[in-house]
Amino acid sequence: MALVIPDVLEESCSTRQALERLGVKWRVLLIYALLAGPQRHAQLRRRLPGISQKMLTETLRGMEADGLVSRRVVRETAPQHVEYELTDLGHTLEKTLAAICDWAMSHSRS
Repeated sequence: MALVIPDVLEESCSTRQALERLGVKWRVLLIYALLAGPQRHAQLRRRLPGISQKMLTETLRGMEADGLVSRRVVRETAPQHVEYELTDLGHTLEKTLAAICDWAMSHSRS
């Protein structure tokens, strides 16, 4: 069976839409961080040096809207505790990201 390559240049292409969603800065790194299991906002900030609190919040909200991350309130009373974790859909990216890591290590220039 021949490999079918979609026309990713077309705006309606689902592959293009997926690439645009995953290409947003920090998303792939957050997926890597969340592969370790549920984590709170502060834990994620420590694991991703350079990300601002605002950017982390915006990125997590977008990932939640896309169905990649779920948000769970652990404690309702102040201070509120919230955990984020990958959904089943988010976990489907693990093998794909592992393949990218393998490719990067095989082709590193160092």
